[in-house]
Amino acid sequence: MVLFNPQKYQDRNYPDERSREVMLKTIEWFENKGLKKLNEDYHAREFTYDFAEFIKEEGIFETLFLPKGYGESDQYYSTYRMFEFSEICGFYGMAYWYMYHVSTLGLDPVLLGDNEEFKHKAVEKLRENPLCAFGLSEKDHGADIYSSSMKLYPQEDGTYVARGTKYYIGNGNEAGIITVFGKIDGTDEYVFFVVDSKHEKYECIQNVIDAQNYVAEFALHDYPITDDLILSRGSKAWDDMLNTINICKFNIGSGAIGIVTHSFYEALNHAAHRVLYGKKVTDFAHVKRLFFDSYCRLTAMKLFGIRATDYMRCASKDDKRYLLYNPIMKMKVAIQGEVVHEMLWDIIAAKGFEKDNYFSQAVVDLRGFPKLEGTRHVNMALIVKLIPNYMFNPGEFPEIPKMNHGENDDFLFEQGPTRGYAKTQFHDFRKTYATKNLPNIEIFKEQIKAYEEFLIASGMELKDQMMNSFDYLLCVGELFTLVAYGQLIIESAAIENVDDDLLDQIFDFMVRDFSQYGLELYGKSQSTKAQQEACLKMIKRPAADNEKFEKILNDHVYALIDAYEMNP
Repeated sequence: MVLFNPQKYQDRNYPDERSREVMLKTIEWFENKGLKKLNEDYHAREFTYDFAEFIKEEGIFETLFLPKGYGESDQYYSTYRMFEFSEICGFYGMAYWYMYHVSTLGLDPVLLGDNEEFKHKAVEKLRENPLCAFGLSEKDHGADIYSSSMKLYPQEDGTYVARGTKYYIGNGNEAGIITVFGKIDGTDEYVFFVVDSKHEKYECIQNVIDAQNYVAEFALHDYPITDDLILSRGSKAWDDMLNTINICKFNIGSGAIGIVTHSFYEALNHAAHRVLYGKKVTDFAHVKRLFFDSYCRLTAMKLFGIRATDYMRCASKDDKRYLLYNPIMKMKVAIQGEVVHEMLWDIIAAKGFEKDNYFSQAVVDLRGFPKLEGTRHVNMALIVKLIPNYMFNPGEFPEIPKMNHGENDDFLFEQGPTRGYAKTQFHDFRKTYATKNLPNIEIFKEQIKAYEEFLIASGMELKDQMMNSFDYLLCVGELFTLVAYGQLIIESAAIENVDDDLLDQIFDFMVRDFSQYGLELYGKSQSTKAQQEACLKMIKRPAADNEKFEKILNDHVYALIDAYEMNP
């Protein structure tokens, strides 16, 4: 089973004892806290000071965040460990995940920057206060990062003062390290610098949301900045900002997986022990279908995520495939989480509103994940740039194994300039699909072929169609995303020894989703006759198999009844 279960996690094969200790101690902390207290703090909007104290006492952020050469002698940065920790935090609550996530965002400009002195100083600061924050967005500009009004004003003595405001900054109330993006006054030169939320020239104005996590509006009032607080300048600062987001948006998918997994257990246990009209809820035909489909989609999310982790870890200047799989992790996986959760909510109905369960938290919190670190539209605009090379111009790459080793992910902090995105090459997806001839995968291959015909029939016109309509871009991009999504699911299933019957049923919903987007694209007014003909070929019926359905339902899905329930 690939789904996270806290009660089984001690059996994992960890790369080292410290990794094992971090994960198990974190699980233990949450289970000792218990569901009742978890919910009380959530509904009271109680900031997660207790979690921050635990993180500090155990040195967890120091362990997870720092690359080789900083911190302890055996220190290393591993996307695999970050995936695990992100999933665990999401499993127990968005506020805990968010504290972790925005801390990674806040620290990474330090690690990507040019200020070697502050990198070593950051180690000590993390030990004093593990919380970090990423000062990027502004109230008046939002995601328009070109228009930053945060400025450094040069002084006669060669120092600077920082003046301006930032908005929607997680951990902005308590962070010891806040990396702030702005400009040098009177120039167009970008700059990254560091401030501390406890400094007298720092004002935390408000929490801009009504929630347990703290998303600050803050102001700097002539905050003194010396050279030792400047991390990077010019184009380097710009690249460091984008590369930080490249690294950290990956957390969004893993956090969503954690949230939905907890809700899945809760919904399954509730339904299994509830009797209506003389029948267990789990015996109703529509409930069986909803649980089956939600399990397949959730398993696919996890399979994609752990395989995408491998591509993050193997990245190099000659292998930037993560630039596709990363935004899919952020966007596709997070949105699939919403889809799964809606199915589960249809099962437990009014129970999903009750304040004493986890589900009611997830109903609210999960909605935020697709909106963080770039909306669906922003990420899809990046993804579609990669269609030509992925579909028609594959490169040669060595086969990538499961990358769960205890080594440093060096390249993530050496990404360099962010130019040339569209030139990224990929291994031939057809070779992966050729490894499986399961009924629904065969149908999916036919849909991919039809999508190729659509792209060829579109020619150069497609670029204009997408530029003139974001709806059109989204539809074309969703179809492309499904191709890459399915590829990594197949690769991951082979590594994780996933049952072929389960894999075939995963592609049942993949066929249905492909058909849905194909039909939507067919109906677009912009689609030409040639494009419409190709779209019609995308619409396929999955290969139904009642025997496989019952087997997966009983051996995989319903086998998880009472497999996990959080300590009350």
